[in-house]
Amino acid sequence: MPFNGEKHCVGEDQPSDSDSSRFSESMASLSDYECSRQSFTSDSSSKSSSPALRHIVHQAFWDVLESELNAEPPEYEHAIKLFEEIREILLSFLTPGGNRLRNQICEVLDTDLIRQQAEHSAVDIQGLANYVISTMGKLCAPVRDDDIRELKATGNIVEVLRQIFHVLDLMKMDMVNFTIRSLRPHLQRQLVDYERTKFQEILEETPSALDQTTEWIKESVHEELLSLSEAALTPGAENSSKPSLSPTLVLNNSYLKLLQWDYQKKELPETLMTDGARLQELTEKLNQLKMIACLSLITNNMVGALTEGLPELAIKLKRISAVLLEGMNKETFNLKEVLNSIGIQTCVEVNKTLMERGLPALNAEVQANLVGQFSSIEEEDNPVWSLIDKRIQLYMKSLLCLPSPQKCMPPVPGGLTVIQQELEVLGSQYANIVNLNKQVYGPFYANILRKLLFSEEATGKADASSSTN
Repeated sequence: MPFNGEKHCVGEDQPSDSDSSRFSESMASLSDYECSRQSFTSDSSSKSSSPALRHIVHQAFWDVLESELNAEPPEYEHAIKLFEEIREILLSFLTPGGNRLRNQICEVLDTDLIRQQAEHSAVDIQGLANYVISTMGKLCAPVRDDDIRELKATGNIVEVLRQIFHVLDLMKMDMVNFTIRSLRPHLQRQLVDYERTKFQEILEETPSALDQTTEWIKESVHEELLSLSEAALTPGAENSSKPSLSPTLVLNNSYLKLLQWDYQKKELPETLMTDGARLQELTEKLNQLKMIACLSLITNNMVGALTEGLPELAIKLKRISAVLLEGMNKETFNLKEVLNSIGIQTCVEVNKTLMERGLPALNAEVQANLVGQFSSIEEEDNPVWSLIDKRIQLYMKSLLCLPSPQKCMPPVPGGLTVIQQELEVLGSQYANIVNLNKQVYGPFYANILRKLLFSEEATGKADASSSTN
């Protein structure tokens, strides 16, 4: 029976186009069925044989089975072996309390009885297949209902058996995924408890093990105090009540700083050391997405009226930008040169599209302006970059305010539609890192925030107030 990853029993040489019949003959001559069956279940085949070779072996097996069932008299031994394996797979899906169905499966798929029936030409292969399909329908997840209906509509018995094994493979994966989902909360709780305990042991041995973390949070506290003080001094603002800081807001803003962290030069907080590599990779990908969004925004502002209603062009320009910006976070990467190249290539593609629609190409001044604006994105305080960066920060901040796990993604701010899919993926990864980190180190953060907010808040307000006068 064919499973993912098979090892053939007929040698390692690549077959010619005429080898299919020789495979059929060799398969038919095998006296030990287990050898042929194991040739479809060995994991080593994916490494030792090509997909084309495996396909030939598979097809040869089913061709042999079909010829045996169509013979006069029919030969049922291989088919019986398949039903024996099907029986074991079905039994593996049952819970410990499913004794009634277990007994029924063992009774109907009793291979000794089926062999006796085959000896007297009284076996009903199609009836057995129908029973298997019906039982699979009772055991499968709702997502497999369409597969079961297709099985019932299949007429050829060999194709039915082939598809039964295919659907059983899918059901196995469903069972694995269900088990993983069921165990994940328990395993995560164990992970949280373990990491928190280990860090507590480190902290007891090294009292300074939270110094960097304290500074990381303290920086956000001071920024939030300054922001509140400035807001209080705004004309028309309510000055009667004292501004207060939200610990959650402070901590979330600390996490947002990680998206603009200089991972090459700046040391991470101790509580985020183990997540450093993933956060750095995520930040680098996010910077590339920011650049793509900037390029798209500039293009739309300058030539969007001419290219409106052409999603294929937008996709092509995005793909060009993504390819040329690959590796942009490396020190040897010449960003200005690459942005200039993207600008030139964008003009070429836009002009090509305009000419295909019978419209005049962009004039030299517009093209030079477009290329120039692309090249200027790398400059400090570039307004387009600042705008896109601010909107992405807003989106990520809204993600951290959602309950965990995220049931739905927040709306993407304007100008980010071109990177929405990638941004949602990165956002989910980022939120998962943050939420797990909060679970593990939440008690340590709470102690730090308690000390900072209650012992330094008054000083922070005074400093912020004087700095704004």
